[in-house]
Amino acid sequence: MKDIIKKMVEGFGPSGFEDSIRAAIRDEIQPLVDEIRVDAMGNLIALKKGTGHDGKKIMVAAHMDEIGAMVSYVDKKGFVRFTNLGGVVPIFEVGGRMRFENGTIGVIAMEKLEDPKKAPELEKLYVDVGATSRDDCPVNVGDVACFLQPMVELGPCLASKAMDDRVGCAIMIQALRDMKTKPAADIYFVFTTQEEVGLRGATTGAFGINPDVGIAIDVTGTGDTPEPARKMAVSIGAGPAIKIKDSGMVVTPWVKDWMIDVATAQKIPFQLEVLVGGATDAAAIQKSRAGVAAGCISIPCRYIHSPSETVSYADVLNSVKLLVGMLERPVFN
Repeated sequence: MKDIIKKMVEGFGPSGFEDSIRAAIRDEIQPLVDEIRVDAMGNLIALKKGTGHDGKKIMVAAHMDEIGAMVSYVDKKGFVRFTNLGGVVPIFEVGGRMRFENGTIGVIAMEKLEDPKKAPELEKLYVDVGATSRDDCPVNVGDVACFLQPMVELGPCLASKAMDDRVGCAIMIQALRDMKTKPAADIYFVFTTQEEVGLRGATTGAFGINPDVGIAIDVTGTGDTPEPARKMAVSIGAGPAIKIKDSGMVVTPWVKDWMIDVATAQKIPFQLEVLVGGATDAAAIQKSRAGVAAGCISIPCRYIHSPSETVSYADVLNSVKLLVGMLERPVFN
Protein backbone atom coordinates (compact mmCIF):
# COMPACT_ATOMS: atom_id res chain seq x y z
CA MET A 1 0.00 0.00 0.00
CA LYS A 2 2.98 2.31 0.38
CA ASP A 3 2.98 2.98 -3.34
CA ILE A 4 -0.49 4.47 -3.32
CA ILE A 5 0.23 6.52 -0.18
CA LYS A 6 3.34 7.94 -1.87
CA LYS A 7 1.39 8.77 -5.02
CA MET A 8 -1.26 10.53 -2.98
CA VAL A 9 0.91 12.56 -0.60
CA GLU A 10 3.34 13.71 -3.26
CA GLY A 11 0.52 14.86 -5.55
CA PHE A 12 -0.47 18.49 -6.07
CA GLY A 13 -3.78 19.87 -4.82
CA PRO A 14 -4.08 22.95 -2.59
CA SER A 15 -7.59 23.86 -1.46
CA GLY A 16 -9.70 24.89 -4.44
CA PHE A 17 -7.16 23.57 -6.97
CA GLU A 18 -7.58 19.80 -6.67
CA ASP A 19 -7.74 18.93 -10.41
CA SER A 20 -4.44 17.05 -10.57
CA ILE A 21 -4.88 14.92 -7.46
CA ARG A 22 -8.51 14.25 -8.38
CA ALA A 23 -7.40 12.86 -11.74
CA ALA A 24 -4.86 10.61 -10.01
CA ILE A 25 -7.48 9.27 -7.60
CA ARG A 26 -9.97 8.73 -10.41
CA ASP A 27 -7.44 6.58 -12.28
CA GLU A 28 -7.05 4.38 -9.20
CA ILE A 29 -10.73 3.83 -8.40
CA GLN A 30 -12.44 3.86 -11.81
CA PRO A 31 -12.32 0.03 -12.20
CA LEU A 32 -13.47 -0.54 -8.61
CA VAL A 33 -16.80 1.31 -8.56
CA ASP A 34 -20.13 1.23 -10.38
CA GLU A 35 -20.53 4.96 -11.01
CA ILE A 36 -18.24 7.95 -10.78
CA ARG A 37 -18.81 11.67 -11.21
CA VAL A 38 -17.52 15.12 -10.24
CA ASP A 39 -19.92 17.63 -8.74
CA ALA A 40 -19.96 21.43 -9.01
CA MET A 41 -17.61 21.81 -6.02
CA GLY A 42 -15.10 19.44 -7.55
CA ASN A 43 -15.80 16.53 -5.21
CA LEU A 44 -15.04 13.13 -6.73
CA ILE A 45 -18.04 10.92 -5.93
CA ALA A 46 -17.75 7.18 -6.53
CA LEU A 47 -20.66 4.81 -5.92
CA LYS A 48 -20.22 1.17 -5.02
CA LYS A 49 -23.70 -0.29 -5.22
CA GLY A 50 -24.97 -2.57 -2.49
CA THR A 51 -27.51 -5.36 -2.64
CA GLY A 52 -30.28 -2.85 -2.06
CA HIS A 53 -31.74 -4.94 0.75
CA ASP A 54 -31.91 -2.05 3.19
CA GLY A 55 -32.26 0.88 0.76
CA LYS A 56 -29.71 2.88 2.74
CA LYS A 57 -26.80 5.10 1.73
CA ILE A 58 -23.44 5.42 3.49
CA MET A 59 -21.08 8.31 2.69
CA VAL A 60 -17.37 7.77 3.34
CA ALA A 61 -15.34 10.96 2.94
CA ALA A 62 -11.69 11.98 2.92
CA HIS A 63 -10.52 15.37 1.73
CA MET A 64 -8.10 15.45 -1.15
CA ASP A 65 -7.04 19.09 -0.73
CA GLU A 66 -3.95 20.14 1.21
CA ILE A 67 -2.84 23.37 2.83
CA GLY A 68 -1.03 25.62 0.40
CA ALA A 69 -0.30 29.15 -0.72
CA MET A 70 -1.39 31.74 -3.28
CA VAL A 71 0.79 34.51 -4.67
CA SER A 72 -0.42 37.88 -3.43
CA TYR A 73 2.41 40.14 -4.65
CA VAL A 74 5.68 40.06 -6.59
CA ASP A 75 8.14 42.84 -5.75
CA LYS A 76 10.42 44.64 -8.21
CA LYS A 77 13.30 42.25 -7.44
CA GLY A 78 11.16 39.18 -8.21
CA PHE A 79 10.61 37.99 -4.65
CA VAL A 80 7.19 36.47 -4.10
CA ARG A 81 4.81 37.23 -1.23
CA PHE A 82 1.96 34.83 -0.54
CA THR A 83 -1.19 34.29 1.44
CA ASN A 84 -2.31 31.01 2.95
CA LEU A 85 -4.78 28.42 1.71
CA GLY A 86 -5.74 26.75 4.98
CA GLY A 87 -3.87 26.56 8.26
CA VAL A 88 -0.29 27.36 7.28
CA VAL A 89 2.09 27.62 10.27
CA PRO A 90 4.89 30.03 9.23
CA ILE A 91 7.57 28.64 11.53
CA PHE A 92 7.18 25.19 9.94
CA GLU A 93 7.81 26.55 6.44
CA VAL A 94 10.92 28.73 6.79
CA GLY A 95 13.83 27.15 4.94
CA GLY A 96 11.56 24.74 3.09
CA ARG A 97 10.50 24.75 -0.51
CA MET A 98 7.32 25.47 -2.43
CA ARG A 99 6.14 24.01 -5.74
CA PHE A 100 3.84 26.09 -7.89
CA GLU A 101 1.21 24.65 -10.19
CA ASN A 102 3.31 25.48 -13.26
CA GLY A 103 6.25 23.48 -11.85
CA THR A 104 8.28 26.41 -10.52
CA ILE A 105 10.19 25.64 -7.31
CA GLY A 106 10.96 28.31 -4.73
CA VAL A 107 12.79 28.56 -1.41
CA ILE A 108 10.81 29.95 1.52
CA ALA A 109 12.74 32.58 3.48
CA MET A 110 11.92 35.34 5.94
CA GLU A 111 12.80 38.91 6.68
CA LYS A 112 14.92 39.78 9.69
CA LEU A 113 12.74 39.63 12.79
CA GLU A 114 12.51 42.61 15.12
CA ASP A 115 12.28 40.16 18.01
CA PRO A 116 14.11 36.91 17.11
CA LYS A 117 12.55 35.21 20.14
CA LYS A 118 9.09 35.41 18.57
CA ALA A 119 7.82 33.09 15.86
CA PRO A 120 7.48 34.81 12.47
CA GLU A 121 4.13 35.85 11.08
CA LEU A 122 3.13 35.00 7.52
CA GLU A 123 3.74 38.59 6.41
CA LYS A 124 7.44 38.15 7.18
CA LEU A 125 7.83 35.25 4.74
CA TYR A 126 8.69 35.41 1.05
CA VAL A 127 9.63 32.96 -1.72
CA ASP A 128 12.82 33.12 -3.77
CA VAL A 129 12.19 31.57 -7.20
CA GLY A 130 15.51 32.72 -8.66
CA ALA A 131 14.02 35.73 -10.44
CA THR A 132 15.91 39.03 -10.72
CA SER A 133 12.90 41.25 -11.42
CA ARG A 134 9.13 41.25 -11.50
CA ASP A 135 9.27 40.86 -15.29
CA ASP A 136 11.23 37.60 -15.26
CA CYS A 137 9.41 36.07 -12.31
CA PRO A 138 7.81 32.78 -13.49
CA VAL A 139 4.75 33.16 -11.22
CA ASN A 140 2.15 35.88 -10.86
CA VAL A 141 -0.57 37.08 -8.51
CA GLY A 142 -3.16 34.34 -8.01
CA ASP A 143 -0.86 31.43 -8.81
CA VAL A 144 -1.04 28.62 -6.26
CA ALA A 145 1.53 26.36 -4.66
CA CYS A 146 1.92 23.50 -2.23
CA PHE A 147 4.78 22.84 0.13
CA LEU A 148 7.40 20.44 -1.22
CA GLN A 149 8.50 17.38 0.74
CA PRO A 150 8.67 13.81 -0.60
CA MET A 151 7.59 10.81 1.47
CA VAL A 152 10.25 9.09 3.55
CA GLU A 153 10.18 6.13 5.92
CA LEU A 154 11.16 6.74 9.54
CA GLY A 155 11.38 3.24 10.98
CA PRO A 156 7.75 2.09 11.24
CA CYS A 157 6.47 5.54 10.27
CA LEU A 158 5.90 7.48 7.06
CA ALA A 159 6.49 11.23 6.81
CA SER A 160 5.54 13.69 4.08
CA LYS A 161 3.61 16.81 3.32
CA ALA A 162 -0.14 16.26 2.74
CA MET A 163 -0.64 13.18 4.92
CA ASP A 164 -3.55 15.41 5.95
CA ASP A 165 -5.58 14.03 4.34
CA ARG A 166 -4.15 12.13 1.39
CA VAL A 167 -3.50 9.21 3.74
CA GLY A 168 -7.29 9.14 4.23
CA CYS A 169 -7.73 9.07 0.45
CA ALA A 170 -5.26 6.18 0.24
CA ILE A 171 -7.17 4.28 2.93
CA MET A 172 -10.40 4.66 0.95
CA ILE A 173 -8.71 3.48 -2.26
CA GLN A 174 -7.26 0.45 -0.49
CA ALA A 175 -10.62 -0.31 1.14
CA LEU A 176 -12.20 -0.40 -2.32
CA ARG A 177 -9.50 -2.84 -3.41
CA ASP A 178 -9.97 -5.04 -0.35
CA MET A 179 -13.77 -5.25 -0.17
CA LYS A 180 -14.81 -8.78 -1.10
CA THR A 181 -18.41 -8.87 0.13
CA LYS A 182 -21.12 -6.83 -1.57
CA PRO A 183 -22.50 -4.42 1.05
CA ALA A 184 -26.18 -4.17 1.85
CA ALA A 185 -26.14 -0.37 1.60
CA ASP A 186 -24.98 1.77 -1.32
CA ILE A 187 -21.55 3.17 -0.43
CA TYR A 188 -20.58 6.62 -1.69
CA PHE A 189 -16.82 7.14 -1.55
CA VAL A 190 -16.38 10.92 -1.66
CA PHE A 191 -13.01 12.58 -2.11
CA THR A 192 -13.82 16.09 -0.99
CA THR A 193 -12.49 19.53 -1.87
CA GLN A 194 -11.71 22.60 0.20
CA GLU A 195 -11.79 20.95 3.62
CA GLU A 196 -8.85 23.04 4.79
CA VAL A 197 -10.72 26.27 4.13
CA GLY A 198 -14.02 25.36 5.77
CA LEU A 199 -15.29 21.81 5.07
CA ARG A 200 -16.84 23.17 1.89
CA GLY A 201 -16.79 20.11 -0.35
CA ALA A 202 -18.25 17.84 2.32
CA THR A 203 -21.00 20.36 3.01
CA THR A 204 -22.34 20.33 -0.54
CA GLY A 205 -21.45 16.68 -1.17
CA ALA A 206 -23.50 15.47 1.78
CA PHE A 207 -26.41 17.69 0.78
CA GLY A 208 -26.46 16.15 -2.70
CA ILE A 209 -26.09 12.53 -1.57
CA ASN A 210 -28.34 12.81 1.49
CA PRO A 211 -26.77 9.78 3.22
CA ASP A 212 -28.20 7.83 6.14
CA VAL A 213 -24.79 7.75 7.82
CA GLY A 214 -21.47 9.47 7.17
CA ILE A 215 -17.94 8.42 8.02
CA ALA A 216 -14.96 10.73 7.64
CA ILE A 217 -11.41 9.40 7.36
CA ASP A 218 -8.92 12.01 8.56
CA VAL A 219 -5.83 12.56 10.68
CA THR A 220 -5.77 13.65 14.30
CA GLY A 221 -3.11 14.98 16.63
CA THR A 222 -1.22 12.95 19.20
CA GLY A 223 -0.07 13.38 22.78
CA ASP A 224 3.04 11.21 22.52
CA THR A 225 5.75 13.80 21.72
CA PRO A 226 7.91 15.67 24.27
CA GLU A 227 5.87 18.40 25.94
CA PRO A 228 2.87 18.29 23.58
CA ALA A 229 0.76 21.43 23.30
CA ARG A 230 -2.19 19.56 24.77
CA LYS A 231 -2.53 16.40 26.76
CA MET A 232 -4.19 13.88 24.45
CA ALA A 233 -4.84 10.17 24.84
CA VAL A 234 -3.74 9.28 21.28
CA SER A 235 -0.38 7.80 20.27
CA ILE A 236 1.21 6.79 16.98
CA GLY A 237 1.26 3.03 16.54
CA ALA A 238 -1.59 2.25 18.96
CA GLY A 239 -4.19 1.80 16.22
CA PRO A 240 -6.78 3.98 14.51
CA ALA A 241 -8.48 6.50 16.77
CA ILE A 242 -12.26 6.29 17.01
CA LYS A 243 -13.53 9.82 17.45
CA ILE A 244 -15.92 10.67 20.27
CA LYS A 245 -15.83 14.48 20.01
CA ASP A 246 -13.98 17.36 18.41
CA SER A 247 -14.62 21.09 18.21
CA GLY A 248 -17.06 20.60 15.32
CA MET A 249 -19.18 17.67 16.44
CA VAL A 250 -20.21 15.14 19.03
CA VAL A 251 -20.12 11.78 17.27
CA THR A 252 -23.44 9.95 16.99
CA PRO A 253 -23.18 7.32 19.78
CA TRP A 254 -24.32 4.31 17.76
CA VAL A 255 -21.80 5.14 15.01
CA LYS A 256 -18.99 5.19 17.58
CA ASP A 257 -20.27 1.88 18.99
CA TRP A 258 -20.41 0.38 15.47
CA MET A 259 -16.71 1.18 15.02
CA ILE A 260 -15.77 -0.20 18.44
CA ASP A 261 -17.79 -3.38 17.88
CA VAL A 262 -16.10 -4.08 14.53
CA ALA A 263 -12.61 -3.33 15.89
CA THR A 264 -13.20 -5.57 18.90
CA ALA A 265 -14.65 -8.43 16.85
CA GLN A 266 -11.78 -8.34 14.37
CA LYS A 267 -9.09 -7.78 17.03
CA ILE A 268 -8.04 -4.49 15.45
CA PRO A 269 -6.16 -2.28 17.94
CA PHE A 270 -7.89 1.05 18.46
CA GLN A 271 -7.93 4.08 20.73
CA LEU A 272 -10.55 6.66 21.61
CA GLU A 273 -10.17 10.26 20.55
CA VAL A 274 -11.39 13.48 22.12
CA LEU A 275 -9.93 16.34 20.07
CA VAL A 276 -10.00 19.73 21.78
CA GLY A 277 -9.31 21.81 18.67
CA GLY A 278 -10.12 20.98 15.05
CA ALA A 279 -12.85 19.30 13.04
CA THR A 280 -13.30 17.05 10.03
CA ASP A 281 -15.69 16.51 7.13
CA ALA A 282 -17.82 14.47 9.54
CA ALA A 283 -18.97 17.70 11.18
CA ALA A 284 -20.28 19.03 7.86
CA ILE A 285 -21.95 15.72 7.02
CA GLN A 286 -23.64 15.51 10.42
CA LYS A 287 -25.26 18.94 9.96
CA SER A 288 -26.45 18.36 6.40
CA ARG A 289 -30.16 18.74 5.62
CA ALA A 290 -32.17 17.41 8.59
CA GLY A 291 -29.07 15.83 10.15
CA VAL A 292 -27.02 12.70 9.50
CA ALA A 293 -25.63 10.10 11.88
CA ALA A 294 -21.87 10.58 11.59
CA GLY A 295 -18.50 9.57 12.95
CA CYS A 296 -14.81 9.57 12.08
CA ILE A 297 -11.90 7.15 11.88
CA SER A 298 -8.80 9.17 12.73
CA ILE A 299 -5.21 8.32 11.86
CA PRO A 300 -2.82 9.49 14.60
CA CYS A 301 -0.44 12.03 13.06
CA ARG A 302 2.46 14.04 14.43
CA TYR A 303 3.39 17.51 13.12
CA ILE A 304 0.08 18.23 11.39
CA HIS A 305 0.19 21.17 8.94
CA SER A 306 3.94 20.89 8.60
CA PRO A 307 5.89 19.58 5.58
CA SER A 308 6.65 16.37 7.52
CA GLU A 309 3.33 15.06 8.78
CA THR A 310 4.11 11.66 10.29
CA VAL A 311 1.92 8.56 10.67
CA SER A 312 2.43 4.91 11.60
CA TYR A 313 2.13 2.53 8.65
CA ALA A 314 0.56 -0.07 10.96
CA ASP A 315 -2.14 2.44 11.98
CA VAL A 316 -2.89 3.05 8.30
CA LEU A 317 -3.24 -0.68 7.56
CA ASN A 318 -5.46 -1.16 10.60
CA SER A 319 -7.62 1.78 9.51
CA VAL A 320 -8.19 0.01 6.19
CA LYS A 321 -9.19 -3.17 8.04
CA LEU A 322 -11.59 -1.24 10.26
CA LEU A 323 -13.24 0.56 7.36
CA VAL A 324 -13.63 -2.62 5.29
CA GLY A 325 -14.99 -4.48 8.33
CA MET A 326 -17.56 -1.76 8.90
CA LEU A 327 -18.72 -1.59 5.29
CA GLU A 328 -18.99 -5.34 4.80
CA ARG A 329 -21.09 -5.77 7.94
CA PRO A 330 -24.84 -5.04 7.86
CA VAL A 331 -25.28 -1.65 9.47
CA PHE A 332 -29.02 -1.14 9.63
CA ASN A 333 -31.59 -3.52 11.12
